[in-house]
Amino acid sequence: QVQPVESGGGLVQAGGSLSLSCTASARSFSNLAVGWFRQAPGHEREFVAVISGSGGGTAYAESVQDRFTISRDRAANTVSLQLNRLKPEDTGTYYCAANPSMSRTASSFASWGQGTQVIVSS
Repeated sequence: QVQPVESGGGLVQAGGSLSLSCTASARSFSNLAVGWFRQAPGHEREFVAVISGSGGGTAYAESVQDRFTISRDRAANTVSLQLNRLKPEDTGTYYCAANPSMSRTASSFASWGQGTQVIVSS
């Protein structure tokens, strides 16, 4: 069972940057697609970005396109999400999740981390 663990959240001013990491101890994690999702208070969980198992395929939500970058280091069993030009509306709990194939749909992912909080002040 793959158990992702997120880290790197925090408080940042609008326009700033943060780097989030998602890692897992299971070696199989390096071959799985990994997605990032976020959930703001009172809102549903929404797709942010996803990367394929090989790292060669990525997809982003329109709201974060050109501001966020997803990448992976398969040797380190880590997937990173670089958040640039942050906006107050990016505030929320960010979750990573693993799945055999790429998807933008949260229900497709079976293995979820506990989340890391990102707060962007205006």
